[in-house]
Amino acid sequence: MSGTSMTLRAWLLMLPLLVVMIAVIGWPLFDTARLSFTDARLVGTEGNYVGTSNYVRMLSSSTFERTLVTTALFAIISVAAELVIGVLAALLLNQEFRGRFLLRALMILPWALPTVVNATLWRLIYNPEYGALNAALTQIGLLDAYRSWLGEPGTALAALIVADCWKNFPLVALIGLAALQAVPRDVIAASLVDGAGAFNRFRYVIMPYIAGPLLVALVLRTIEAFKVFDIIWVMTRGGPANSTRTLSILVYQEAFSFQRAGSGASLALIVTLLVTVLAVGYAALVRKVAGSNM
Repeated sequence: MSGTSMTLRAWLLMLPLLVVMIAVIGWPLFDTARLSFTDARLVGTEGNYVGTSNYVRMLSSSTFERTLVTTALFAIISVAAELVIGVLAALLLNQEFRGRFLLRALMILPWALPTVVNATLWRLIYNPEYGALNAALTQIGLLDAYRSWLGEPGTALAALIVADCWKNFPLVALIGLAALQAVPRDVIAASLVDGAGAFNRFRYVIMPYIAGPLLVALVLRTIEAFKVFDIIWVMTRGGPANSTRTLSILVYQEAFSFQRAGSGASLALIVTLLVTVLAVGYAALVRKVAGSNM
């Protein structure tokens, strides 16, 4: 069979999937792009053509700038903390000790919980009247009075980052643990014979084997953190004083709360473009790391 026939057969086999992708992804994306050039007030209405004014207004607004900074802070800090905690947890669970399998099973629970359930649990923990965090800190003498952790602009974002880390660090830990299982034992034994300390052993022996899988975890978590919506919406709805409002929440408010469907659609496409740039950049980095390890 010639190469042309095989290529044609491959495209025919992929045709049902392509049709589904165009229907599920392509058409909504096209309709959102069309809507972004109008002044439509409600989703599904036509509106009048206004050109790129929606994009200019959103990109030049101080609200977009502040929200972008908040989103970037949330993504950078939460992903960095999840990587550090996840790698440490993976190193711990890779050791031989009694109860290791039970601890591995328990570690999966935060990640397995639905995000809404996780957010509700942490909102109860942070409750200013009967929250467990306030009770614990006052009992050990670190606080004189209960605080509203989610009601103060100075602490709300940090509280959300803690909740997000608790929810998602098990994913990094599981990926890291799977990578650690592939590290040759004789290489580790040789490093011990050579007198390598724990830090040098991790840096020069273990890290080259787990760098690729950890990079995949970094890609997944960064993209998810950049477009985060559910955990913040359940816990703070972007408050107080918009101190925890992210780009996804701003899109929701523009399109549905303020009923500015046109500007909401333009902002949604801006967020999509930013996430796409992140994904392409990370994909290039993954290929570079994979190529250097071959």
